[in-house]
Amino acid sequence: MNREEAKRRAQALVDQMTVEEMASQLRFDAPAVERLGICAYNWWNEGLHGVARAGTATVFPQAIALGATFDEELLYEVAQCIATEARAKYNESVKQEDRDIYKGLTLWSPNVNIFRDPRWGRGHETYGEDPYLTGRLGVAFVKGLQGDGAYLKTAACAKHFAVHSGPEDMRHYFNAEADKKEMWETYLPAFEACVKEGHVEAVMGAYNRTNGEPCCANTYLMEEVLRGLWEFEGHYVSDCWAVRDFHENHKVTDKPVESVKLALEKGCDLNCGCTYQHIMEAYEQGILPKEHIRRSAVRLFTTRFLLGMFDETEFDDIPYEAVESKPHLETASRAARESVVLLKNNGILPLDKGKLKTIGVIGPNADSRRALIGNYHGTSSRYITVLEGIQDHVGEEVRVLYAQGCHLDKDREEDLAMPGDRLSEAVTVAKHSDAVVLCLGLDETLEGEEGDTGNAYYSGDKKDLQFPAPQRELLEKIIETGVPFVVCVMTGSAMDLCRADETAAAVLQVWYPGARGGRDVAAILFGEASPSGKLPVTIYRDMAELPDFTDYSMKGRTYRFLEKEPLYPFGYGLTYGEAGVQDAVILQAPDCRGLTETEGVIEVTAYNRGDRTAEEVLQVYVHVKGTGNEVPHPHLAAFARVRLEAGEERKVRIKVPAEAFRTVDISGERKYEGTGALLYAGFGQPDKRTEALRGSGGICLEL
Repeated sequence: MNREEAKRRAQALVDQMTVEEMASQLRFDAPAVERLGICAYNWWNEGLHGVARAGTATVFPQAIALGATFDEELLYEVAQCIATEARAKYNESVKQEDRDIYKGLTLWSPNVNIFRDPRWGRGHETYGEDPYLTGRLGVAFVKGLQGDGAYLKTAACAKHFAVHSGPEDMRHYFNAEADKKEMWETYLPAFEACVKEGHVEAVMGAYNRTNGEPCCANTYLMEEVLRGLWEFEGHYVSDCWAVRDFHENHKVTDKPVESVKLALEKGCDLNCGCTYQHIMEAYEQGILPKEHIRRSAVRLFTTRFLLGMFDETEFDDIPYEAVESKPHLETASRAARESVVLLKNNGILPLDKGKLKTIGVIGPNADSRRALIGNYHGTSSRYITVLEGIQDHVGEEVRVLYAQGCHLDKDREEDLAMPGDRLSEAVTVAKHSDAVVLCLGLDETLEGEEGDTGNAYYSGDKKDLQFPAPQRELLEKIIETGVPFVVCVMTGSAMDLCRADETAAAVLQVWYPGARGGRDVAAILFGEASPSGKLPVTIYRDMAELPDFTDYSMKGRTYRFLEKEPLYPFGYGLTYGEAGVQDAVILQAPDCRGLTETEGVIEVTAYNRGDRTAEEVLQVYVHVKGTGNEVPHPHLAAFARVRLEAGEERKVRIKVPAEAFRTVDISGERKYEGTGALLYAGFGQPDKRTEALRGSGGICLEL
């Protein structure tokens, strides 16, 4: 069904409603209108990395881990799996007249905000700090969720529009200030891609204000940009209880009826929260025209018709057995393996079972299910922790000793014990082991969304980049033993890894790898698979490099604007192979002056001189010359996964979009104004730190 037909049917249906019936349909928990054959529908469902909060589902790696894959095809496949499971669960729920929350077809994902500061608690819901990477992966995810059939398979939602990335504890009254250059250079491109290329069906407004106006009633963002410049035709939904913030926290209105009027006037069609229960009051007072109510109702029913809720569709026969099916679990496993980033390796990895009699597995996240799943997760029928993955992998060949070592963040595990009650056991295990795998990190109880209705934990932002004190003490105790150890960092954000980098034999960033991700971490550790993930964020050396958290200017933030050398750069990650690039030629010169909008094509000669297969991510960065509007450092412009067999050398072609050569001026206008450009191709950024860590650099081409 095309949008015009869906809209026509929506208009015909809405025009049969009373104003009160229309108003009722603008709530996230829309009631039935039985006389018109309209069933109750709850719009609130989550699909960030699997169908969430509705029982059993495949739990894929957290979004930031998906970002580390740099793999558009994979993101599309993951989203297809999620949409299939959402349909399978929906089909069964409606048969039983179960129309509860988290059981619908409108998935409030993906989160395409920019992870501008590693302290932000919700950063692990995003694909990282780069607008281009986020846009490419966001579009792939949206297309996977929505499908390409006659009807939408599910309806995706790009959130949180816009200029939103903490602080969590201030979000209900915070005003994020960003000039037009920063908005169009950093905060808006991923949303634009999801709307104009991905044709995302919904956009969710953020809690905060942006440049003085609430994001759920923002003239510039909603009217001028989203509906105007981008010609968005889907529906707009508030973040949950965000409209209530208008009068209670932002103080831009005095009472609920005024908040209702403002939100609907600006085009916020659906309210997650309770404020739209005042629609009729506003209407009866004469401050809210019927047409605003009708307009939003038509948009919402257009989405419901596009989903086929009033028809028979090709998705009605998706069986419940699709949930957590073997193909979906295999995709989750592939995603976990592609997401692991090898940050350091002195040669200890991959571990050789034939040379180990005993391996120690230590740390509060070693046998933790919470450390597998991130936030906004479903329930798996089985979990495989890192400890269990290692045990299963080595079987009877190697003795595995385990010690928790410490509580995740408290000074003791047992309340009646003394502080550090698990440390001596960890030291014992280390001393009785040939090598140690030390699993440190966080989970959704320590980094995540501010606790409110619908969130299981009060977590929020990090205060700093340090591991909790008990884990720092545990690390020092393991260092003192002198036993070689590998650190597995299980977090959704950048931590201070300086001490681990100094002392560990190897460091792996494994993120929150999904419900069964421990098996895949073990596969990486023992060389069944080679690590191939790349950092979608910068890992800083310390907090001194970061501006104030509330400062939304990009100066000093992310790899494009860094002023100090990072510990591990964006785009960096090692493999077990010895991969590099040795030559590159321009096959088709891009039009970097915008005369013909011609994309570039370059051919890069890549090699693997190692003795095992390597997967790598070829990255192309651009720096436009001759303009003061270019960002300080070369920016990502293209990427592609490359598989190289041992000893293989081959030529890889990669396209560079013409858009990469436009810069943004202070008014927010994108222009082709450079005199030329530098193109860099390699398996990482064109910076000195990446070159030093990898032992080789990329190729520079000049236009």
